[in-house]
Amino acid sequence: MEKKSIQKLKEEEQTGLLTLANLHELYGDERKGVQQIVKRIRTKEEKKLKLKDKWDRMNGLEEDAKDRGHAYVAGIDEAGRGPIAGPVMAGAVCLPESFVLYGLDDSKKLSERDKDHFYNEIMARADVGVGAASAEEIDEWNIYRATKLAMKRAVLNMRETPDHLLVDAMEVPVPIKQESFVKGDERSVSIAAASVIAKVTRDRFMKEVDKKYPGYNFLKNKGYGTKEHMEAIKEKGITPYHRKSFVPDGIK
Repeated sequence: MEKKSIQKLKEEEQTGLLTLANLHELYGDERKGVQQIVKRIRTKEEKKLKLKDKWDRMNGLEEDAKDRGHAYVAGIDEAGRGPIAGPVMAGAVCLPESFVLYGLDDSKKLSERDKDHFYNEIMARADVGVGAASAEEIDEWNIYRATKLAMKRAVLNMRETPDHLLVDAMEVPVPIKQESFVKGDERSVSIAAASVIAKVTRDRFMKEVDKKYPGYNFLKNKGYGTKEHMEAIKEKGITPYHRKSFVPDGIK
């Protein structure tokens, strides 16, 4: 049988006609270009399998909760406990049964592009609640209690009330059965989804704050106490979005 040209094989690779299932036909072809195609396809397919395995593992906490009779399981996470400006934001997410989003992970491990993509997919297909506690509330209640308040608000803003919560290293003050996990955003798909929602929502909020108060570079630092941010406070003073209890006395 006449061998296909390398250009033809590249076209089949690009259109998805070449997969692991029919790759065996090319293993004996010693042409360098063909072996490069084989290597690319194998690498791509192996990456897909790893992502699928990780997705299946991260579904374990949800599956375990459902095996114990819980029908509506939501993951909870927060973003923004450390900055000196801006709210602490929380997300609550219940993913539908058919939901698959390979590559979803703790938001801190994702690129900006991936976070935005995952955010859009989650918002379009899942039951999502978002809650926040303002800088003023953080100053009044302290960051720990304010974070709990933001998480409570996120749960209350969901379309349906969950019957079980999976929470990233916190306890939510709601009368719902819940479990707390250290590094839960690395162990649970719904907590990871909640971390993406909280992070992207907060980053977009700080983008709007940056427009209201230029000069602090909130767009880049997201409210964290960078050297540039501290210098801006010395020069311009604090804004209504700054956490007074977080800004050092020698700065404000």
